[in-house]
Amino acid sequence: MKIIDSTLLDVVTAQSVRSPRLRMNYNFHESLDAKSQRLLNALEPGTVLPIHRHLHTAETYIVLRGSLRVQFYNEKKELINSEILNYNDGKYGVDIPAGQYHTLDVLESGTVIFEVKDGPYQPLKPEDILQCE
Repeated sequence: MKIIDSTLLDVVTAQSVRSPRLRMNYNFHESLDAKSQRLLNALEPGTVLPIHRHLHTAETYIVLRGSLRVQFYNEKKELINSEILNYNDGKYGVDIPAGQYHTLDVLESGTVIFEVKDGPYQPLKPEDILQCE
């Protein structure tokens, strides 16, 4: 059993601040082969997440603290939607369908999301990253 509380969020956030990527995962699944990938993702402003898609799975984000902007793109590299998720504003999360290009911008230091997607873990392939100029 693992309690998700402010102490755990603080620990993962401190790790994200020290990480060159400005983000850090805390996995609840036991292996990358697990059928369900469940994790905390602590994110700091400035972290770079390419516009990408997951063809094999939907992906769900729930904001536990902080705020972020989720952006959705079509295959023509056009922004088609943008939503700000912020617990204090009553926008708690998003479910992203499989195959949907997306990225996020972290708007507040200390942002932590609970993230879920189907496993096993599959690294992004070049064709799943949308190259925008």
